[in-house]
Amino acid sequence: MDTKIVILDVNNIAQDTINEAGLVVKEGGLVAFPTETVYGLGANALDKTAVEKIFKAKGRPQDNPLIVHVANRNIETLVKEVPNIAKEIMSKYWPGPITLIFNKSNLIPSTTSAGLDTVGIHMPSSVIARKLIEAAGTPIAAPSANISGRPSPTEVESCIEDLSGKIEYILGGEKSQIGIESTIVDCTCTPPCILRPGAITIEMLREIDNNIYIDKNVMSKPKKDFKPKAPGMKYRHYAPKAPVKIICGDIEKTIAKINEIVQTNMGNKKIGIIATDETKDKYPFGTVVSLGNRKQLETVGRNLFEVLRSFDAIDVDLILSEAFEEKGLGYAIMNRLKKSAGFDITYV
Repeated sequence: MDTKIVILDVNNIAQDTINEAGLVVKEGGLVAFPTETVYGLGANALDKTAVEKIFKAKGRPQDNPLIVHVANRNIETLVKEVPNIAKEIMSKYWPGPITLIFNKSNLIPSTTSAGLDTVGIHMPSSVIARKLIEAAGTPIAAPSANISGRPSPTEVESCIEDLSGKIEYILGGEKSQIGIESTIVDCTCTPPCILRPGAITIEMLREIDNNIYIDKNVMSKPKKDFKPKAPGMKYRHYAPKAPVKIICGDIEKTIAKINEIVQTNMGNKKIGIIATDETKDKYPFGTVVSLGNRKQLETVGRNLFEVLRSFDAIDVDLILSEAFEEKGLGYAIMNRLKKSAGFDITYV
């Protein structure tokens, strides 16, 4: 398949290009496009056959539900009801990096929701994404625009690497501002439950409802028979080619342990190290890449997936990563790191 690739100027978005990509979606094709979180791989959310193409292009498990992206808050036809708590969250954080789970209407095919009676809906803040949805004239189902299991793309180059020749259209634009997928909140239960942490943190959401909590399956390895209600809950995700191991504990002990592992394996393994600006100079051996400043976790989140992908280019045998405190945005960063490592964690 020939994939058309067009890079938009975000300061002067060409409407004819948006219309062309929208027509691809309208006619049942696939379009990769930017959002504020990561790049998405979109199809008409109401077209079962089109949605099936997403699973095929990505190699995505059929029981992993998709998120439906909309251009405005008028979602009444897509869901059975919009609870008051959801209205409050939508009012404060839509458009933005948060997905809400609702009981779905019959308009949403079971393929889109992976056989569940619920569906996640996201109104992106990316202008390109919303213009594309409007041009398509339909909600767009979109997981991240990568081969299933790999780190999600935050730049168009990563979409091209994974999907060129597999989909009809790649719509490039700005680098994703946040760099990790949206927070997912289940609004079908009381109190609401966070199924995936993201940039809208539990602390922020508790300003609306102090009883909101994080599902126990989010930060620990789920059982084999676990049925995911949201993307990213069950399978290994965000994984580069080399295995990832997280070293978790006091930062000085973490540095010492990483250096110990590197020196033990120097003769037979090429090792990558995921560090931060504060610690990158404390590793005399290995290939060291900084995620950013520990005091500015927004930079860490923005860089995480591209740093994970960068180790593929230099063909390392093992990646060792520092850990982050599980609070605020740290929940989301550690959730992605744990998934990328398949929960291979050494505590020090």
